[in-house]
Amino acid sequence: MSSGATGLIIILAVLIIFVLVILVKSVKIIPQARAGVVERLGKYQRTLNPGLTILIPFVDRLLPLLDLREQVVSFPPQQVITEDSLVVSIDTVVYFQVTDPRAATYEIANYIHAVEQLTTTTLRNVVGGLNLEEALTSRDRINGQLRGVLDEATGRWGIRVSRVELKAIEPPLSIQDSMEKQMRAERERRATILTAEGTKQAQILNAEGRRQAAILAAEGDAKADILRADGESQAIAKVFEAIHKGNPDQKLLAYQYLQTLPKLAEGTSNKLWIIPSELGEALKGVGSALGNFVPDAFGANGTSNGSTNGTSAASSNGSSGAAASPTLADSPDAGR
Repeated sequence: MSSGATGLIIILAVLIIFVLVILVKSVKIIPQARAGVVERLGKYQRTLNPGLTILIPFVDRLLPLLDLREQVVSFPPQQVITEDSLVVSIDTVVYFQVTDPRAATYEIANYIHAVEQLTTTTLRNVVGGLNLEEALTSRDRINGQLRGVLDEATGRWGIRVSRVELKAIEPPLSIQDSMEKQMRAERERRATILTAEGTKQAQILNAEGRRQAAILAAEGDAKADILRADGESQAIAKVFEAIHKGNPDQKLLAYQYLQTLPKLAEGTSNKLWIIPSELGEALKGVGSALGNFVPDAFGANGTSNGSTNGTSAASSNGSSGAAASPTLADSPDAGR
């Protein structure tokens, strides 16, 4: 191969490389949710949207692409002094989004670092006006104030701050120990109150139950006594009615009275038996009844006893016509 042919090949290769470089420099593809800023001869020319774009090689320059999605940046803990002179460590998380690529490129050198520093200074101003308890319980209030200040300051940078969150607020260890003791004492106090309330309710319910039981028992006893009394009254009335219908005489009543007397001594606890004063009258009635019955019995047995005893009875009494009245001892049951 001659030197002329070799030189031609080299020239063609250089031309191909040059064309490839021109194509690479002139044809750009912008991805979705990205934006690019184009400078022409060092001056802002336009902002590229997602898609295919043609640039003038060696005249237009494409700056690094900007992410238009919402970004989350967690900043390191910041030492903040509260109103009551306590140092707390606060971690913050900022949610922001680039809305103007041109402003984010030319209005601020490093918008992430700027947002971090602005968050730190604003956080110190907001928390510096609150005591520790308010700082721990007013996260929404602090978040709202931080978001308002950051959104207003970063608006001219082409950035919109959507949310600011306090990830953690850590007081000093001594304050944490005091807070734990306070919370423990508060929990114990609530537990004691709940236990006392439970005991009180239990005692009230037990007393109410005993009262209801006593009332029901008393009502049951009263109804039982009433029913028992009604039963006894009806029994007495029926016995009284039966007695009156039977038209008993004095002899039957005296005999019934004597049968009732042994019931007074029933029971193992009876040590003293008081004999009623009516016992004599009852015995007289029974004796008279038996006396009227015995002579008939003797008459049925014959007259031998009358003949043997007639002389002695007449001699003892002084008169043969006066016969002794039979007594209880003369009855056949007297020997028992």
